Amino acid sequence: MVRAKGHDWYSRNFIPRVSPLTLVALLFTIVVMFSLKGGCIVRLPLDVLRIAVPLLIYFVLMFLVSFYMGKKVGAGYSKTTTLAFTAASNNFELAIAVAVSVFGINSGAAFAAVIEPLVEVPVMVALVNVALYFQRQFFREPQPATIEPVLSSFDRG
Repeated sequence: MVRAKGHDWYSRNFIPRVSPLTLVALLFTIVVMFSLKGGCIVRLPLDVLRIAVPLLIYFVLMFLVSFYMGKKVGAGYSKTTTLAFTAASNNFELAIAVAVSVFGINSGAAFAAVIEPLVEVPVMVALVNVALYFQRQFFREPQPATIEPVLSSFDRG
């Protein structure tokens, strides 16, 4: 479409029209998957645990290693945090789509893909607090200057 209509048209017209549809499609897929797999989640708590524990370890380990690497190479807090969350994130919407299309809705892969956001979301929220703690401990970035000292120097004449 970019070749036919140009980048400007694509960015200003097409993307704003399609973006809401993609969100609705994603939410629909998630609702359908949870409604179809909800019974399995309740019926098979040990299977849920066997999926959840490695995911928890993966998210935390990827976050910590990536955060350390970002800090080690000298990136600022915002870049380091972005790197860590990007590395730890697992793109569950893509995992759900692939699992269903390749293995089918009743597969173990689809079941695992449904468990993944149940683990990822609370872990990522907890890691926000870890990132804020790391900011206080390891980043001493200067705070933006306030306007008050500048104004007070003008008052003196």
